[in-house]
Amino acid sequence: MSNTTTPYCVGKWMPSDQHVLNTWLRKIHAKAEDQTGPLLPAVQQLKTFIETDATAYMAFTQLFDEVPPWRHKSPSGLPQVRDYEHMLRLFNVIMTEAPEYNDSGVVGFPFNAILDWSMDTVGGYAGFLNEKVNAHLRAMLNEWAIFLRSAASTKVLNDQGPGGWFCKDALKHMPGFAEEFQCDPGQPHYGFTSWDDFFTRRFRDGQRPVADPADDAVIVNACESAPYCVAEKVQLRDKFWIKGQPYAVQFMMGGDPLAGKFDGGTVYQAFLSALSYHRWHAPVSGRIVKTARIPGTYYSELLTARADPSGPNDSQGYITEVATRALIFIEADNPAIGLMCFMPVGMAEVSTCDITVFEGQHVKKGDELGMFHFGGSTHCLFFRPGVKLAFDLHGQQPGLNSCNIPVRSRIATVQS
Repeated sequence: MSNTTTPYCVGKWMPSDQHVLNTWLRKIHAKAEDQTGPLLPAVQQLKTFIETDATAYMAFTQLFDEVPPWRHKSPSGLPQVRDYEHMLRLFNVIMTEAPEYNDSGVVGFPFNAILDWSMDTVGGYAGFLNEKVNAHLRAMLNEWAIFLRSAASTKVLNDQGPGGWFCKDALKHMPGFAEEFQCDPGQPHYGFTSWDDFFTRRFRDGQRPVADPADDAVIVNACESAPYCVAEKVQLRDKFWIKGQPYAVQFMMGGDPLAGKFDGGTVYQAFLSALSYHRWHAPVSGRIVKTARIPGTYYSELLTARADPSGPNDSQGYITEVATRALIFIEADNPAIGLMCFMPVGMAEVSTCDITVFEGQHVKKGDELGMFHFGGSTHCLFFRPGVKLAFDLHGQQPGLNSCNIPVRSRIATVQS
């Protein structure tokens, strides 16, 4: 957690998490087998919807029936989920669990891990694009988010025994935690009031300094993230669902009237791992012109990404058009940049794009814009056609094997 590039390849977050999921999800499976009581309200509502809507019933039956026999175990090494009723029982357990510490990583996307192989079936492709299905998933994930923000979720923030985020072993893997992040080691749970409070922790003053704060030509990294793609001359509309996943600005921006200003421009996309700092920061100084939230999908992935056990990783271009996301348009102080846009994109459980700025507000480069709640995710920066950029990706090529560039570090310079 130093100010240098983190030696952690974000494209490999799910394999490093598999050992954790093996242990953690075995407990979830065991608890689900023992539970005979009623489902939680949001889970029961999803069950009722599946069983009363013909399209949803067909999709949620197909997405398990279509899992090939050779995939008798999930990517996490557990028996494949049998049917939608088994799925709902597993969901019901997770809804009252917060991720525990494990020395080989964090439990990344537990709901995603349950759906794993079924996401890339024909039934899964159809079902997880269904607006009504996503409305129920949104309600369920929002209910889980309430638990993660409650005092009950602090039981994993203890300093005794395995699973505690401040136990001796955990602190070995978070060197300098108390010096880098705002906390109070003298208080219970280091002063954090919930799992979400811990997960969305802030750096102390002086950490992650803003690169060239007085130079408006320098654009900084909006998130603690690794470069995934740089695309130039992007189209307003394109076939984003094909294997190459070209960007389609109109659909990425949900049909926003400002989308046309970026037709033919540049898109930079970067990926946050499950272990990353999850707050967003202004890449440039300027005025907030507009903000918007776009509801979308949570578990939709490309059928061409069938070799991807973690689903969203190999579908990152595609999900920028369909997943739940937000838009923050900024009129940069530097006229050579002019109007640009920051777009955080939720992946799977990362359903909350929390905007903390308002229209008309002036922000300085590096100021906070908002945050994700729980898990890893992805984001894009949009620049208009004619904006000439020299990217500085810290000696890396964009892709799933790139590593984190610290937030607020230089990633590009605009040429006059």
